[in-house]
Amino acid sequence: MFETFDNARSRYASGGIVQRMPGELIDSIWMIIDVDLKGVFPLTNLLTFTVQNNQGRVTLLFSQSHSEVALGVDLPYLYDASLPKTVYAYDDGQRQTILLPSETR
Repeated sequence: MFETFDNARSRYASGGIVQRMPGELIDSIWMIIDVDLKGVFPLTNLLTFTVQNNQGRVTLLFSQSHSEVALGVDLPYLYDASLPKTVYAYDDGQRQTILLPSETR
């Protein structure tokens, strides 16, 4: 059994994420996992982040299947309608990847 989202493992962003999301937001997802989620909530190997418009700024709303826990994190970055609405963070036990829902098939 492995510990999900151990920051000592390799971390990546998929091609779709790199094309549609600025590096600052990608880095923010990893920081939210490390600082706000890890050790606070039991995490599964698939986390969902919904990208929301909060008065022109980005809010990332964390959730995961089979859990009623949700956490919104307001970020100082400008919201852009071209941002993906939902992104996943997936940990396969060896590497961790942020990807679009369409990239999971």
